[in-house]
Amino acid sequence: MSEELNDNLMPEQNGSDGMENQTEDNPQNTEVQETVTPEIDQENPVPDTEVEVSLTAENPVETEVLSGETIEANAPIEVTAQEAAVNAIADVNAEESEDVTLKGRHDIPMQDYDTLSMEQLVAQLESLVQVEHIMSVNEHVEEVRKSFLAKFHHFIDEKRDEFYAENPDSTEDFQYDFPLKKRFDLLYNQFRDLKTKHFKSLQNALKLNLEKREALVEELKHVVANSSGNIAQALKQLNDIRERWKNAGPIPKDKYNHVWNNYHFHLENFYDVLHLDREARDLEFKNNLDQKQRIIARVQALLDETDINKAFRELQDLHRIWKEEIGPVSKEVREELWQQFSALTKQMHDKRESLAESFRIQETENLQKKQAIIAQLEQLATEKVNTHALWINQIAKVESLRNAFFAAGKVPAELNEATWAAFKLAVRNFNVLKNSFYKDIKRDQSDNLSRKQALVVKANELKNSEDFEKATMIMKQIQEEWKAIGHVPRKFSDSLWKEFKEACNLYFERLKDSKKEENAVEIEAFNQKKAYLEQLRTFELSGEHKSDLEAIKAHIDNWKGLGKVPFNRRHIEGKFNKILDALFEKLSTSKKEGEMNRFTSKLDTFVGDDRRKLDNEKLFIMRKIDEVQQEIFQLENNIQFFQNSKNNPIVNEVKKSIERHKGELATWKDKLKHINTLIKQNKESAE
Repeated sequence: MSEELNDNLMPEQNGSDGMENQTEDNPQNTEVQETVTPEIDQENPVPDTEVEVSLTAENPVETEVLSGETIEANAPIEVTAQEAAVNAIADVNAEESEDVTLKGRHDIPMQDYDTLSMEQLVAQLESLVQVEHIMSVNEHVEEVRKSFLAKFHHFIDEKRDEFYAENPDSTEDFQYDFPLKKRFDLLYNQFRDLKTKHFKSLQNALKLNLEKREALVEELKHVVANSSGNIAQALKQLNDIRERWKNAGPIPKDKYNHVWNNYHFHLENFYDVLHLDREARDLEFKNNLDQKQRIIARVQALLDETDINKAFRELQDLHRIWKEEIGPVSKEVREELWQQFSALTKQMHDKRESLAESFRIQETENLQKKQAIIAQLEQLATEKVNTHALWINQIAKVESLRNAFFAAGKVPAELNEATWAAFKLAVRNFNVLKNSFYKDIKRDQSDNLSRKQALVVKANELKNSEDFEKATMIMKQIQEEWKAIGHVPRKFSDSLWKEFKEACNLYFERLKDSKKEENAVEIEAFNQKKAYLEQLRTFELSGEHKSDLEAIKAHIDNWKGLGKVPFNRRHIEGKFNKILDALFEKLSTSKKEGEMNRFTSKLDTFVGDDRRKLDNEKLFIMRKIDEVQQEIFQLENNIQFFQNSKNNPIVNEVKKSIERHKGELATWKDKLKHINTLIKQNKESAE
C-alpha cells in the first residue's frame, strides 16, 4: 500500500531514489546492486508490522498507535483516505531520513528531458554529475539516461537501415562510431561509481544506527517497567534516552515508521503509566501542545500557498518535526489534535492530487499531439515520389515532424513505451520506402560512375596533347557528355569532378597560351594579306582565258599560303572574295565554274575552325537543293496543262526556267559533294 501511495507524492518526480535494483540495461550491460538492506540478526528479527508490546494470553491488550485510535491485535486494518495521505508523507520522510541527501532533489527542477537533443542531454548529464550530493540528482540522471538511450537507439537504427540499403550485398557487420555516446557512457559510469561509493558508506551507518535505536527502545521499555518506585531517576533516564535518540542518526527506510512508532508508544506509555508530578507533566504536555498547535496553524496557512509542491515539502518537514522532535500531549486531546492535523494533511494532499491531475491532462494533450504526428509520418510512409528533389522535400517533412514529436512533451507513463514504438515504426517504414527508391537509382548511379570515369581517363590523355585542333573538339565533346550524364554515388562525386575539372582546366590553359603565340602569326598574316589585297586590286586580265584563269587560281593559292588571320579581322576575306567575283565576271567563264571557284575559296576560310561552320553550310546547301527540286517539280507540273499548245511563249519561258533551275541544281549538288568530301577528310584527320 505504501508503495502505491508513494508513487503519487511528487507529480514532477515519479522515479526511483536509486535504492532499488535498476531493471533497465545500462550502457555497458553491468549494473551495481544498489539495494541497501542492513543485516539483521535473524534470531531476534525486528517486527515490521506490529508495535512491539508484551502480550499475555490471559489479558490481551490493545496496541496504541500515533493517531490515538485503538485496534484489536491481529484485526484487519482498513486505511482511510486521510490515513493514506498521512502514510504517504510518512513514507517520504522515512526515505529522506534514511538518506538526508535526498532532500536536495526538490531544489533541482525536473526538466522534460524528452524535448532535448542528444547533445543537450549529455551537457545536462555532465552538469548533474558535478553535484555534491549525488543522490539528490539520481532521478534526474535516470530520466536523462532514458531519454538519451531512446534517441540514440533510434538514431542507430536509422543509420543501420541506411547502411544496408546502400550496401545490400555487404557481409560486414554494421558499425558506427559515435563519440557522443562514448562521452555519455563515461559520464554515466562516473555517476554510477559515485553512487556506489555513497551506498557503501551509507549502508554501514544505517545498520549501526538501527541497532542504536532498537537498543534505546529496549532501554525505554525497561525504564517504564522498572522505575515506578523512583520517578526522579526515571525522568533522568528518560531525558538521557531522548537526547541519545536525537543523535542516533538515520536508519533504513523500511524500518523507520516501525521503530519510531515503537519509540513513541513507549514514550507516551511512560507518561501515562508512571505517577509523575502532575504539575511537571502538565507543563510538558502544555509545551508540546503549543508546538503542535503552531504546526497545525502553519499547515492551515500552507493551504493558501500558490506553490503547492513547495507547501507540500514543508508539510513533510512539519510531519517529521511532529513525529521526531515534539513529545506527547495529554491523553484527553491527543486524538482530537491528531485528527485535526491529519484532516489538514488530507486537504493538502487533495490539492496536490489536483495539481497532479492537471499534469495528467497536459500529458494526455501531449499524447494527442504525438499521435497526430505519428499519423502524419504513417501517411508520408505511403507516399511514393520519383525524383531526388521530391525525396529531399519528404525527408525535410519527416525531420520537422521528428523535432515536433520530441518537443511535444511527456505522455502518460503507461502509454510512453507504446507511443515511442509507434513513432519508431512510422519513421522506419518511411525509411524503408526512401531506401527502396535510392536502391533502385543506385544501379543508374553505378553506370554513370563508369561513364564519367571513362571521360576522366580520356581527359587525362588529352590534357597534354599538342594537336590543339583535334584535341579541342574532343575536349568540348566530352564536356558536353559529362553534363548529360546523371548523378554518381556521393562518395565518388567530389573526387571524380575534381580530377575531371583539373584535366580540362590544364588543357584549356595550355590552349590559351598557344593562342597567344598564334595571334602574333595571324596578325602578321593579316598584314601580308592586306598588302597582297592592294596588289591584287591592280591586277588586270590579259584577255587570254586560259592564262587569266591560271593567274586567278595562282592568286587564290598565294592568298591561302599567307595563312589565317585573327577572327576579328576576317572581313579581309570578304574583300578578297569580292575582287575574285569581279575577276571571274571579266573572265567570262561559265557561271557554274565561277560559282564553284568562289565556293571552294569560301570553304578554305573554314579550315581549322569549328566543324559546326561546315555542318551549317552543308545544311544550307541541302535546303537549297530541296527548294530547287521543289521548284522544278512545280514548273514541270504546270507545263502539263499546255502539252497541246505549239509555239506558246509561256510554255517556252517555263521550259527555259526549268533548264535554268536544273543548272542551279547541278551546281548545288556539286557543292554538296565537295563539302561532304571536306567533312570526311576532317573527320579522318581527327581520328
